[in-house]
Amino acid sequence: MQAAAGLPLLAVLAVLAGCGDAPLSALHPAGPAAAAIATAWWWMAGGAALILLGVLALAAWVLRRGRARLSERGARRLVWGAGVAFPLAVLTLLLAYGLGLGDALLPQAAGHDVYRVEVTGRQWQWEVRYPDAPGGARQSSNEIHVPVGRAIDVHVSAADVIHSFWVPRLGGKIDAIPGRENTVRLRADAPGVYEGLCAEFCGLGHAGMRMRVVAHDDAALAARLRTLAIAQEAP
Repeated sequence: MQAAAGLPLLAVLAVLAGCGDAPLSALHPAGPAAAAIATAWWWMAGGAALILLGVLALAAWVLRRGRARLSERGARRLVWGAGVAFPLAVLTLLLAYGLGLGDALLPQAAGHDVYRVEVTGRQWQWEVRYPDAPGGARQSSNEIHVPVGRAIDVHVSAADVIHSFWVPRLGGKIDAIPGRENTVRLRADAPGVYEGLCAEFCGLGHAGMRMRVVAHDDAALAARLRTLAIAQEAP
């Protein structure tokens, strides 16, 4: 009986342990946008836990009272406090935080130090173009080469159906839509390889529609870009 009671705790610990070093874990951020998302997740998880404890405490209090009825005034205060004021306060705080979070996820005014890359989703791969590469535009597939410590504007579109571009450790996801260009801003704080994927079901090959973002220092990035294929102009 005691062993069975400990199973939920073991399950929670196993889930948390699996989030630590997972290459697709949004709770292991490697850039400011992803860090802001992870912070929001932890605040929401903590808030949800507190609300759950409050509901359980209220349920225990009601059970302890038995069939005793609240006064009309007490019932009205409970409805307005727990049913209106509290949810309104929580939603207001979430809205305010979400608006601020948008500044970390979306591109602001373009500056000279913003690195631009164009990504097109196509069943079932990612086509990448570097319009500002030294010596002319270059291209790659399923691998995106970016600088460390600089803002990266990823201009995302699709060639066939709707996809969703997501590199969990670097930032939020954004839809890739045929005929439309969406932009998400990322930044990698350290050199390394960051896994990404399509987060929108797009057909039979969806599960294999993965990509890698490789962050280099400036010298290594310039050298790597020179080895890529010269970009073909769209017909």
